[in-house]
Amino acid sequence: MPQLNPNPWFFIMMISWLTYSMIIQPKLLSHISMNSPSNKIQTAPTTSPWTWPWT
Repeated sequence: MPQLNPNPWFFIMMISWLTYSMIIQPKLLSHISMNSPSNKIQTAPTTSPWTWPWT
């Protein structure tokens, strides 16, 4: 069962993980979000019941 041999796959997984954590992740985290959260107080929407014409 050659798929159980971790020799080549462990190395590939470690290189992929290191590439993500050292190169890609800092680049993604450096972007500033354009939609900053606002300090508005959230109010519940007021709804009115629907008047059905057949009732």
